[in-house]
Amino acid sequence: MDDFNSWTPPPKKKRTNFSGAFLTGLIGVVVGALLVWILTPTERSQSTLSESTEPSTNVVEERVNYDIHTELTDVVERSTNSVVGVTNLQTIRDFWSSTESTQETGTGSGVIYKKANGKAYIVSNHHVVEGAEALEITFDDGTKTEGTLIGSDMWTDLAVIEIEDTDVEAVAKFGDSDLLKRGESVIAIGNPLGLGFSGSVTVGVVSGKDRSIPIDFDRDGTVDWYADVLQTDAAINPGNSGGALINLAGELVGINSMKISQETVEGIGLAIPINLAAPIIEKIERHGEVIRPTMGVTLIDLASIPAQQQFVLKLPNDVKGGVVVNEILPNSPAEAAGLERYDVIVEMDDEKINDMVALRKHLYNEKDVGDRMTLKVYREGELVKLEMTLTDSSQL
Repeated sequence: MDDFNSWTPPPKKKRTNFSGAFLTGLIGVVVGALLVWILTPTERSQSTLSESTEPSTNVVEERVNYDIHTELTDVVERSTNSVVGVTNLQTIRDFWSSTESTQETGTGSGVIYKKANGKAYIVSNHHVVEGAEALEITFDDGTKTEGTLIGSDMWTDLAVIEIEDTDVEAVAKFGDSDLLKRGESVIAIGNPLGLGFSGSVTVGVVSGKDRSIPIDFDRDGTVDWYADVLQTDAAINPGNSGGALINLAGELVGINSMKISQETVEGIGLAIPINLAAPIIEKIERHGEVIRPTMGVTLIDLASIPAQQQFVLKLPNDVKGGVVVNEILPNSPAEAAGLERYDVIVEMDDEKINDMVALRKHLYNEKDVGDRMTLKVYREGELVKLEMTLTDSSQL
């Protein structure tokens, strides 16, 4: 039988008071630290004084100014003074008060290319100066002077302006645009979006040569001309027109003219090659215009005549292109050569003529006043050869 009365409970284990011990130790440490701090005032004050009087250890980065010179910056520095702003001023009539005032109607660029006899000469674009009643020229440093338009040419989009040479510091040197290579670096200088961005520099490469861009002067939907241009990816914007396209030798190789501005197009700027521009510039400077040879006729593209009406021309079936003579002016080279109405011009100097653009390019780019020219025309279905001596329009 178990004896419950004889059981004795085990003795209780003594619990250690860790929190009390930790608190006691912490108080001891704090008291000890205070005693040390109080008993060493000299060292403490010296340390504080040392910290307050020693120079700051923060490192201040020293600024170093570098004068960067590269081939590109040197070329730009030499060239910018020859590029100017060209402001087209016209008389504007106020609708409400009927008063007139001279106002800016457009701003472009120009390049000083010559100094002679106290005058300086600037090349720009025809569309920059078109309709101008006065021209204001702005130099790279902001100096302004009056410009006089000597003349301009619609077909090549070139113009020449004359100014006093007093403020002219630099003159551009013509290069050779025929020597340009695709991928060669070029620099465009001008005034995009007006004089607020004057002297802007953009850099790119020659993207293509011998580009032909269709131009519709009267905006009737028919191509009137093909402009021969250089293509570059250097940014060209409105206001850059007439500015300089230069190579890394600092030579003027093109006159910036236009850009293709379509939503899907990026980086296609166009410039007139200086080798094409130079003879036009010289003619404008000398005569105030480009005197071109004329045949003394009005013409129609064969392709624009409906097929059901072409049968009256009695052309062979294999003739698909040509230019139809619509009218012959009296006392003209055409009349003297025996050209007749409804003749279809298919060749000029053995060069095939498919349309009026090809005819104009041959006449304007390859012939001069007084030159003789051979024509081949279809008349009543027969091929006829004619000789013509060209004159200028003032003689008609």
